[in-house]
Amino acid sequence: MEFISWKKEDGVAIATINRPPANALSRALILEVDALLDEVKNDSDVRAIVLHGEGRFFSAGADIKEFTEVTSGEEFSKLSASGQAVFERVETFHKPVIAAIHGAALGGGLELAMSCHMRFVTENAKLGLPELQLGLIPGFAGTQRLPRYVGVAKAAEMLLTSDPVTGTEAVQLGLANRAYSEEDLLPQTLSIAKKIAKKSPVSVKAAIDMLQYSKRGAFDEGVKAEADSFGTVFVSEDAKEGIGAFLEKREAQFKGK
Repeated sequence: MEFISWKKEDGVAIATINRPPANALSRALILEVDALLDEVKNDSDVRAIVLHGEGRFFSAGADIKEFTEVTSGEEFSKLSASGQAVFERVETFHKPVIAAIHGAALGGGLELAMSCHMRFVTENAKLGLPELQLGLIPGFAGTQRLPRYVGVAKAAEMLLTSDPVTGTEAVQLGLANRAYSEEDLLPQTLSIAKKIAKKSPVSVKAAIDMLQYSKRGAFDEGVKAEADSFGTVFVSEDAKEGIGAFLEKREAQFKGK
C-alpha cells in the first residue's frame, strides 16, 4: 500500500495514514483502508486495529482536487456509495478498529473516524463536517452517523454552521471516548487496544455484531439476536477457557475458537 503502513505490537495492528500534507482521503486511500482490513482479517496475531495519522493531522478531509475530475452527478453518487461501503465495512468489522485523532478529523476524515468502533482524541483536536462551506454535503454517511453520537440538534448545528468541535467537546458530546494530551494520545490508545486484544476474539466479534442492532434502534431484534449469540458464544472453547481461568484465579489464554 502507498498511503497506509502497519505493524503488529502485542496483538494490535498499528496502522498509519501517511498522505502529506493533510492525509486527505483520496479514492486510492479509501481503497487502502479496505485493503488494510483484508490484510488483517485472517491474521490471528491481530485482534484490534489502531488507526492514526502521520504528521499534523488524522485526516483533514477528502481530496477536493479529485472532485474537479468528476463530471456528473451520477459519478459523484457512485463515489459516495463506494466510500460508504468501505466505511460500513470498518463499522461492522469483526476486530475493533480504534481511531487515534490528533490535529484534525474533518469532512471525510471525521466520517472515517465515526465508522471506527472507538475514537480517542487530543484535547485540542478539531472534529467537524465543513462540506456545506463548499456547497456540498457529507457523502460518506456523515449525515447519518453524526446524529447517532451527538443527537439531531447538535448534528444540525455542526452540519449547517460547519463549525468544528474540539477534542474535549467531542468527549462531552459522546463523539469521542476520551481526550488526552498530544504526547499521551497514541500510548494511551494502544494501551486500551492491547487490553481489548487480550479478550476472546469470539466474544469481541459477538459484541460488535450486537452493537449494530442498537445503532439501528432495533431493540426487539437485538435482544433476540443477543440470546442466540449468547448460546453460540457459551459453547465456544474460549468461553470454557475464560470460565476455567476465572475459577482457577489465573489469566485466560484465548485462542479465538
